[in-house]
Amino acid sequence: MIQSMTGYGKAELNLENANFTIEVKSLNSKQIDATVKMSSVYRDKEIGLRKLLSEKLQRGKIELSIWREKSESSSNYKINTEVIKDYHNQILQLKKDLGLKWNMWTFTPFKAESTDIIPTLLKMPEALVKGEEKSNENEWEEIQKAINTAIANVLQFRIDEGIKLEEDISKRISIISDLLKQIEPLAKERIVKVKQSLNEKLAEIDSKNIDENRFEQELIYYLEKQDITEEQVRLDAHLNYFTETMNGESPNGKKLGFIVQEIGREINTIGSKSSDAQMQKIVVQMKDELEKIKEQLLNIL
Repeated sequence: MIQSMTGYGKAELNLENANFTIEVKSLNSKQIDATVKMSSVYRDKEIGLRKLLSEKLQRGKIELSIWREKSESSSNYKINTEVIKDYHNQILQLKKDLGLKWNMWTFTPFKAESTDIIPTLLKMPEALVKGEEKSNENEWEEIQKAINTAIANVLQFRIDEGIKLEEDISKRISIISDLLKQIEPLAKERIVKVKQSLNEKLAEIDSKNIDENRFEQELIYYLEKQDITEEQVRLDAHLNYFTETMNGESPNGKKLGFIVQEIGREINTIGSKSSDAQMQKIVVQMKDELEKIKEQLLNIL
């Protein structure tokens, strides 16, 4: 059974202080390429998550996203009171040193107790500070369960897609096998035609000047070069091996790719040896089906 490298899984988690949405996306890739997107609060968990993705999903371009939404309305930012007081005192001292009687921001009489300056003070550097969030281990245990659920959904998605891929590839392997059977009678007729053509040409040659032993050796060599029996046998064996491997239990995308290369070599050799127009037409059809199989194999785990 084959599996696709394409997959998508999602899980949602509702806790007391926050709600989480976990998404796992998988695309085809030659190796494992995992990325993790999540809040910096859990940044120390990233290495462990990458290892988990590698073990569970094995291969592909994987992206894990953990979206955290606070259920409370409280802000992470706090007013830095001491800094704002210091800014305010400096402004008052500056007013006193310069002998100003007007508020430089509003051009109204300046009063120490005035709140007109507050919006400006809040925009000053370090007036607001972000509170440090800490990870909660109990919370993380629940998040891990949700991550495993999302990964399980990806695996099921891959299996479902793999069934569709297997059906399509099996159909194309069967087509190539049928085309191979169509070549067999044409190959036999072709050899007969070659022999007949050679006999006709030999009749026109003066046999007295021919070394019969050397001639027989050359004739046998030529006919063997034209014969495609070995290629037919090997191609049939490769097609059967491909189907056997595809029906195996373990992931086998790379192995199937190697077998396809061997299938392609035999088809190319048959094409180069065939001098018959009908045989060459069948070879072209074989190559067309094989290219479609190669495209599908790019997405197999």
